[in-house]
Amino acid sequence: MNTTLQPVDQMVPGANLGAYVQAVSRIPLLTPERERELAEDLYYNDNVEAARELVMSHLRFVVHIARSYTGYGLAEADLIQEGNVGLMKAVKRFNPEKGVRLVSFAVHWIKAEMHEFILRNWRIVKVATTKAQRKLFFNLRSAKKDLAWLSAEETRAVAEDLGVDVSEVQRMEGRLSSRDVAFDSPVDSDDDDAWHAPQYYLEDQRSDPAEAVESSDWQANSEQQLHMALADLDERSRDILAQRWLAEEKATLHELASHYGVSAERIRQLEQNAMKKLRAAIAA
Repeated sequence: MNTTLQPVDQMVPGANLGAYVQAVSRIPLLTPERERELAEDLYYNDNVEAARELVMSHLRFVVHIARSYTGYGLAEADLIQEGNVGLMKAVKRFNPEKGVRLVSFAVHWIKAEMHEFILRNWRIVKVATTKAQRKLFFNLRSAKKDLAWLSAEETRAVAEDLGVDVSEVQRMEGRLSSRDVAFDSPVDSDDDDAWHAPQYYLEDQRSDPAEAVESSDWQANSEQQLHMALADLDERSRDILAQRWLAEEKATLHELASHYGVSAERIRQLEQNAMKKLRAAIAA
């Protein structure tokens, strides 16, 4: 049974969604025998025509799944397009020897592509990045009985049901209840409304270019002065400072005293004198 080619504009959901849905609903479903025959032909012979017929006969299932995600405010045609990509990936990976129907295998791939699309486009700022957050994103709204915030008991029940921490449920509920806000004030906003824009209360004083250049120059100058001051010290004083301040395992006064054959008090005096010279050089 070969699938009859449909007009191009009917097989692209973005061109005419109604015509597309009607077109894919008219494509005959495959019998288990025909599906296995095509799957084996693709799996063992890499037959592209077999893959095409498998994909075409399952397009209606993608439409059905896409309609369950219409509550996210995204175009149904875009969801279908993404789901079709998942269907093609599933067909490519389908092993007929596993003993399952293609539709059962493909559901995971179809939903995975739709989930990725929703997470990329639902908000400007990502609301779910970890596995636990993704699970919550797609289940929390259906788990809530109404638009009100979850009670402590309901929060624990949702966390237990989804296998996540209570804190994750509370955090995701806050994210779903929030909305995106433009950083800059709208062009046509007046002075009374403009001050609400985050650009006015999220200013980072540390990002001043002049201050950044000044700080960088001061740091470079201080390092240069420090290197010059160290070069002016005698070799023993430099070694004492390095052993006392720069080494991972810092030497004690008594260890250095034993090494140089002097008293621990003398090592302390040498260290203090060297530090005074360094401070004076940096402050100059």
